[in-house]
Amino acid sequence: MTARTVTIRRTTPDDWREIRDLRLAALGDTPHAFGETLDDGLGHDEGEWRSRGARGQAPHSVLLAAVDDETGEWVGTMGGYLDSPSTPMLVGVFVRPSHRGSGAGVADALLDGVVDWARSEGPSLTLHVHEANPRAIAFYRKRGFEPTGVTVPYVLDRTAREVELRLPLQ
Repeated sequence: MTARTVTIRRTTPDDWREIRDLRLAALGDTPHAFGETLDDGLGHDEGEWRSRGARGQAPHSVLLAAVDDETGEWVGTMGGYLDSPSTPMLVGVFVRPSHRGSGAGVADALLDGVVDWARSEGPSLTLHVHEANPRAIAFYRKRGFEPTGVTVPYVLDRTAREVELRLPLQ
């Protein structure tokens, strides 16, 4: 795809509809990339979606949205939270298929925003990615994340694993 400009911004509780719609699209598109199912997502009420939107404004967390400047469509999201003090975790990564690829730059722009946030929270940024998601693993490796050697059971299928990757932030 030809690069289109997007605005990267923090979410608010009032963004709940867009957050819901993008998350449901993500759960339908890449079900093994998240810790909840599409059925779980469909069961959430407005309060849950508003709570998720508030993560964009909360201390020690971030939720970013990528909004297509031409259409106003929400095309991506990425977040972070502290897994423990000084241990930022990258979570909730999704870019619509229409805006994927290195030429689009959406995932890179979102990651740049999360990395900026993480620098104020700890010395590195950690993530867990499903072992059966080579495209995501390749993206993170290209951006400097390295495997730590740790794997964890995937929450929705304990026979599958998630690989831990870490990016030093010095």
